[in-house]
Amino acid sequence: MAEKDDYLLDLLVDLGFTNAEQVALARTEAAGAGVVDYLVANKIIRAGDVTQAKAAQFGAEVVHLANLKIEDDVIAMVPRDIAKKYRVIPVFKTEGKVAVAIADPSDLNTIDSLTHLLNAEIELRVASEADLEAALNKYYGGEKKSMAEGAFKDVIQELTDSDVEVGGMDDGIVVEADAPLIRLVNQIIVDAFKIRASDIHLEPLEKRFRLRYRIDGMMQEMKSPPKRLQASIIARLKIQAGMVISEHRIPQDGRIQSKVGSKLIDLRVSCLPTNHGESIVMRILDKEGLRLGLPELGFLTDDQQTFERIIGLPDGILLVTGPTGSGKTTTLYSCLNFINRPDRKIITVEDPVEYVLAGINQVQVNDIVGFTFARALRAILRQAPNIVMIGEIRDMETASIAINASLTGHLVFSTLHTNDAPGAVTRLVDIGVKPFLVASSTRCLMAQRLVRKICKKCAAPYQPSDAEMMALGIKHEDLKNANVQKGRGCQNCNNSGNRGRFGIFEIFVVDDEGRKLIYDRVPTNVLRARAREMGMRTLREDGIRKVLAGLTTPEEVIRATVGDET
Repeated sequence: MAEKDDYLLDLLVDLGFTNAEQVALARTEAAGAGVVDYLVANKIIRAGDVTQAKAAQFGAEVVHLANLKIEDDVIAMVPRDIAKKYRVIPVFKTEGKVAVAIADPSDLNTIDSLTHLLNAEIELRVASEADLEAALNKYYGGEKKSMAEGAFKDVIQELTDSDVEVGGMDDGIVVEADAPLIRLVNQIIVDAFKIRASDIHLEPLEKRFRLRYRIDGMMQEMKSPPKRLQASIIARLKIQAGMVISEHRIPQDGRIQSKVGSKLIDLRVSCLPTNHGESIVMRILDKEGLRLGLPELGFLTDDQQTFERIIGLPDGILLVTGPTGSGKTTTLYSCLNFINRPDRKIITVEDPVEYVLAGINQVQVNDIVGFTFARALRAILRQAPNIVMIGEIRDMETASIAINASLTGHLVFSTLHTNDAPGAVTRLVDIGVKPFLVASSTRCLMAQRLVRKICKKCAAPYQPSDAEMMALGIKHEDLKNANVQKGRGCQNCNNSGNRGRFGIFEIFVVDDEGRKLIYDRVPTNVLRARAREMGMRTLREDGIRKVLAGLTTPEEVIRATVGDET
């Protein structure tokens, strides 16, 4: 080991990452520890320098696994147990060859074993230890993530012992052998809930039945159920969700109520026919998130005060904008909880009603019988509400009724799919709403995105890279009084360094000058520039504030605000 360390140290010196004096001092002070480890720990060299030196030592190429999208069929070439045991990630394949990323290219025993196990010639790529660990968790799942893995073996064993043929996709029969399957399906749901997943994805592929969870907005692959159980698992979920089990040609939607310990959870289930079977996605509806206060949503004190003032107004429209999955519905529900008092009547129109809120009248639209957003909205206005929430403004008719309601003494909340706050004005005008109506009714336009929170238990000081500082427009003097942090990864956050999510916001409060610009139909870029002059922060600027406060990382803000200019 010492000889290998010496050779690596010589390479690090030759490549200019350190010098002989620093190496000699490190040998003296390492006190029995590895000299290379000492140099990295004391920030004399970087972990990336060591990776480059290892690659140069063996004439291999360095790969950054976080930036690669590795295809499913490539990952499938190396089974999970082999990938975990030998700590390798397959990168790509060609005829008779497999390129694998490894942290230690000098481990000839591993390379030799892989050649025999995969029956293919191995091409080496070198990755850092941290990059490799993150990729193993991403593509093969963490060690403690899924208790369902043991349940797979139990189900297969019980099905084998029972000597009963499992029902196929087309027969729609539920046989007695489904009893272990029920436990397996329940375990998949319980696992997802315990690790705070928001979605469960069961996806039929050509040769396997993939299971993935979405945790804090990021997809993570788990141990896949056996392909031969695919039909039975899908049939079980369709029965639970109240779907037609014999229908495999059209999409279906349903709901499942499941008990985890003493807690009752709701799941919204979507079934979509694909070329290898039916894909199931289950959204876990977390009612705890609805009781969040405005600070928990991610508002800093000044924005919170502005927002509380807006939602306390007696009339007008407040629009929350952003792509699907940006937390718009959670924000609106939290607003309703904040202003829900016995002296106010609140009615919502939703498609579908995801959460049941105490003290609020909730209406679900039904297009099949002609009960659309517009028709529901007309009906509820005759119920004399003070506050109306519309799930989404989708067309001219809905927009027109919502604006008329806001002009006749109602406070209206709704959502739109636009990228930024000023873009909501253009969207409403494109739908067909007259600019003077938009100008007179709109009180506030707010865009939002979700970013991951730094795990509190493993947060550590972090120095942003030059590239991150350039992307965010952060100067070195900005860091003097800042508290930039990054999670190191621990059991609490499944070694991701992040736990939970919160919002970054772009709040455009429409004042008299803003109304005049909307009335004059100025282009969105002009309206945006003027809004910023009037004090509106962009999504990226709000994100930067939260990076400097140690709430999230530069990487998260860059990812969530691609294309946003500061």
